[in-house]
Amino acid sequence: MALASSVKVPYMAYLRVYEPLAAFPEPERSHWARYAKREDTPTAQDEQRRALADLLATPPVPVPVHESADAFIAVVDEVTCVCPWRTRLRGWQALEALDELLPASVLDAALPPVVRLQAAGDYERWRERNPDARPWIRGAAWHVPVRWFVLFDDGEREYTKGDQAPVMRYRTPMVEARRRVARGLRTLRDALEEGPLIDGLVDVGRWLEEFHPRSLVELDYGGLVHAVPEEQLAEDRSAAEVAEGLAALREGDGERAGVAYEKLSQRWRAVRERQFSS
Repeated sequence: MALASSVKVPYMAYLRVYEPLAAFPEPERSHWARYAKREDTPTAQDEQRRALADLLATPPVPVPVHESADAFIAVVDEVTCVCPWRTRLRGWQALEALDELLPASVLDAALPPVVRLQAAGDYERWRERNPDARPWIRGAAWHVPVRWFVLFDDGEREYTKGDQAPVMRYRTPMVEARRRVARGLRTLRDALEEGPLIDGLVDVGRWLEEFHPRSLVELDYGGLVHAVPEEQLAEDRSAAEVAEGLAALREGDGERAGVAYEKLSQRWRAVRERQFSS
């Protein structure tokens, strides 16, 4: 289902969890079972266009009034797995992070304080009724966080040119993602002091523990494919470089680990700098 819109979709990457239908209680399970049979399920671009259209309203609507009833669907070994959008929850969480991302003057112009205050109050009341809620999707603008690559192996990389745009993604069983997080944390803690990289990986690991053990984990480059030249995208082996760096740390080879990390950092630094180009 394509939604007509002139709004340009930003360059976002996503980390998603698809849970088997058995993980959902009724009546939600039946809803997703029926939903999975549809032939017109919307895409990630459709989701973003809806959200951006709300922000262009006067006054802007930073968080949807109602929770989305849409999801992404994946069939794994003949098992239907569902990744609910939960756009409203993710909107609230993204709103909380804006204070650290934007100057106050810019934030106030885009989203007036009264609008943010109302949204914050709505979120607080909702959290009181839904204390255990968590999103199935995490997003990152203009880059893929290094910690996300720890969850995947280079052999799980899927790159296709596509009809309109390339597609780059990794998919792995939940059990493998959790195993790699645990191993990666042991390596980093043995070699480095506590810091953002370790803290970020701990946070991802805790998030993964919230889901069914037979889930599927996906890293999707999403709109980032538009920010990277096709030949560079085809050669991108970021997960392999992260694995190389961790292997070097386990072997006590700091120099080799530094080379792998620098190569990865340069690639994503070049992508992030494009957000400031005119």
